[in-house]
Amino acid sequence: MSDWLDAVKWDAQGLVPAIAQDAETGDILMVAWMNREALEETARTRRGVYFSRSRNRLWRKGEESGHVQNVSEIRLDCDNDVVLLKIQQVGGIACHTGRRSCFFQKLEDGHWVATTPVLKNPDEIYRK
Repeated sequence: MSDWLDAVKWDAQGLVPAIAQDAETGDILMVAWMNREALEETARTRRGVYFSRSRNRLWRKGEESGHVQNVSEIRLDCDNDVVLLKIQQVGGIACHTGRRSCFFQKLEDGHWVATTPVLKNPDEIYRK
């Protein structure tokens, strides 16, 4: 049954933010959005599935890049309005910029500085 989905506090657009965290290191790799269908499919398949607001459709992480996310745990925060996925990032790249994490920019002296290298050129990852 889907009673567990009813416990989630979806926003006005039917979405909830989802954090992808490396299950081994605890590093936050990315934040995305999920709708009910994405969360249900993630729980059923144990693969990261999100809702792309720009494309207005489900986004199965790795569908283009091959960098899928294997989900070991799904958690809900105390307010029931944020989902946490503990994942194994296949290929070690979660960010569309070709980096391990989307959180590669650090504020230093009033400027954002990239602190981690590009592991693979995005042009080689995404066949557009």
